[in-house]
Amino acid sequence: MVLGLGSLPEIILVGLGLHDENGISVKGLEAVKSADTVFMEQYTSVMPGFSLRRFEDASGKKIHVLSRYELEEENGKAILEAAEEGVVVLLVSGDPLIATTHVTLRIEAKKRGILTRVVHGASVLTAVIGLSCLHSYKFGKSVTVPFPDETLADTPYDVISQNRKLGLHTLCLLDIKRNENRYLGIDEALGALLAIEEKRRVGVVTRDSLIVGVARAGSDDVSVKAGAVSELAGYDFGGPPFSLVFTGKLHFMEAEALIFLAGAPEQIRRLVE
Repeated sequence: MVLGLGSLPEIILVGLGLHDENGISVKGLEAVKSADTVFMEQYTSVMPGFSLRRFEDASGKKIHVLSRYELEEENGKAILEAAEEGVVVLLVSGDPLIATTHVTLRIEAKKRGILTRVVHGASVLTAVIGLSCLHSYKFGKSVTVPFPDETLADTPYDVISQNRKLGLHTLCLLDIKRNENRYLGIDEALGALLAIEEKRRVGVVTRDSLIVGVARAGSDDVSVKAGAVSELAGYDFGGPPFSLVFTGKLHFMEAEALIFLAGAPEQIRRLVE
C-alpha cells in the first residue's frame, strides 16, 4: 500500500490482555481489523490460553509474529518499514507500555515522523495487585525474580528489603524464557530467595514471611494463595505464569481479605499494625 495524499504513517500498540485472545478490548480489535499490517510479539510475557489461529479467524488478519531479535536487536525495523506504507498494529501481551522495548520503538518512530498511539490492555501489574487482596497504594517498587543461574540474582532480595523498611508490599514477577519454554516457579523462586537469606542473615525473607502467590492472572482458573513461605513453597499453583507478593505492614482489612479470599491462616491478624 502507498500512503495517499495527506495520510500519515502510524503504529498502533494494542494490548492483548492477560490470558487468551478474548482479553483484547473492542477498541483494540477494531484497530486490528482496520490495520494494513499486524505484528505480534510473544516474548515479553506469556498468555497460556492464546490461540493465534482463533485470533486470526476473529480478526480476519494475518498476524506476523516477531522474534525478540527482530524487535530488540533490529530495533523494530520490520514494523517501522511497514508503517511507512500503511497503518501498522503491534500486538503485545498485557499492557503495551510496560515493556521498555516498546517505549524504545515509539521513540524511534517519533524520530522518523511516524505517529504512534496506544490501546491499553489489562496489565499483570494491576491484576496481581488486585488479586493479592492488598491495598494498591501500599506497594513499593516492583521487581522481576530471575532464574537462579542469572546475574543480579540478589536484586529482588534488596528490593524486598527496601520496601519492607518503608512498610510497603513488593510485587515480584517471576522470570520466563519463552524461547526455551521455561517458567520460574514459585517454589524455585522462594528457594533462591531463601538461599540469599542464608547468606545475608538479616531476616528479609524467612520461612515465616507472609507472602501471596498468584498463578495465571486473568484466566478463569486463576490460583491465589496466601501464607508463610514454608507453606507456599510446597503448594501446587498449577501452570504459569507466576507472581509473588511479599507483604509489608498490614491494615486490618488487608488481613481480613487475605484470610477469606486467599486462604491465609487466622494467625495473620496479629501482624496488623
